[in-house]
Amino acid sequence: MTISVTIGSILHHKGGKVWTIAPSATVFEAIRLLAQKNIGALPVLDGDKLVGIFSERDYTRKVALEGKTSQKTLVREIISTDVTTATPQNTVEDCMKKMTEKRVRHLPVMDDGKLVGFVSIGDMVNWIISAQSATIDQMESYLAGR
Repeated sequence: MTISVTIGSILHHKGGKVWTIAPSATVFEAIRLLAQKNIGALPVLDGDKLVGIFSERDYTRKVALEGKTSQKTLVREIISTDVTTATPQNTVEDCMKKMTEKRVRHLPVMDDGKLVGFVSIGDMVNWIISAQSATIDQMESYLAGR
């Protein structure tokens, strides 16, 4: 089994829809969007420019634990700005290494300076499980002489 498939392939299957938030939005608005879309993080865009990532981790550590209010705190005040990114040409293996080294769970996918997708560690795991299943099915068919 190989994990050399590109992130572009994953985005093709997953779809390119990316939910984003503006840095001027309130943390409450960001949390509401996370809950509505059942996601764990949002790329933060100022116009078309990626300026950071807002995550559940940012909320818990920088708002809840510090006694701030989500209705008054702006996304720009708490986002992670040291963003690790991927390209559509990166492989699943490349991205898993980046995520492990940087201790992040989400990667914005950038192509020519533009956000074209957003992948999570869950997307990587799902892809690997699917690939393993397909490999096992092929091996079983081969062994059964089909």
